[in-house]
Amino acid sequence: MNVRTEPGEAEPAEPGEAEPATPARPPVVRELLLVAGLFLVYKAGRQLAAGHTAEAFRNAHRVWDAERWLRLPGEGAVQSLLLHGDTLARAANTYYATVHFPATAAFLVWLYLRRPAHYVRARRALAAVTAAALLLHLLFPLAPPRMLAAAGLVDTARVYGPSVYGPPQADHLANQFAAMPSLHFGWALMVALGLIAATRSPLRWLWLLHPLVTLFVIVGTANHYWIDALVAAALAGVVLTAVRAPRRPGTTVGCRERRPVPAGERVLVGAGR
Repeated sequence: MNVRTEPGEAEPAEPGEAEPATPARPPVVRELLLVAGLFLVYKAGRQLAAGHTAEAFRNAHRVWDAERWLRLPGEGAVQSLLLHGDTLARAANTYYATVHFPATAAFLVWLYLRRPAHYVRARRALAAVTAAALLLHLLFPLAPPRMLAAAGLVDTARVYGPSVYGPPQADHLANQFAAMPSLHFGWALMVALGLIAATRSPLRWLWLLHPLVTLFVIVGTANHYWIDALVAAALAGVVLTAVRAPRRPGTTVGCRERRPVPAGERVLVGAGR
């Protein structure tokens, strides 16, 4: 049946023209299983890279020499700031051991509850960065600077505590020869950029303190080289460029622009069908 629109009334919306202002959240059970599965695959994949001790130390010498050739600041200059007292060294070790996973998990939970459109992009980007990092860990095993005698650095976690690593030969929970790229820095950078994109507060740029503090900690505790963080940042940049950003609120792709109906004009919806 044809419906007549009286003068001044808006034209009824066609089915499928408009999209909801807030995207639907993915099913929570599916997301939990997906994140847990990705974590287990990552942990299993890191173990595949274990056992390449000699190659990891050869690569460590190459990275150390490359940094000197590039005239990057020595990691020891950062560590010297931590070694003025036990308190600062312990604080850095605690940050390294306790902030990495909880901060990233809290970031994903907040996005899921408050910014579902941004959540999907962030989860995909984090998964892509982690997968790329795992591939690099397999192709380029790397001993951290705390194990490299030529670096002359202190293993602050072992000396001052707390430490998340045991002896490399007996550590079955983590691959300690997977320094490049640094997922501590890569994830921290992704969290900061995700929060900046998902919020509108003028103070949102302060989230960049998270990756900056993380960079200071991973270098100062001799767990990573500068190049480990640079490679992680490059991976994050490539992934964020490839993963499509969510549309800004109030925009709808494919929605026809509505024009006001002139006064006195009658519109027969369905006419000519």
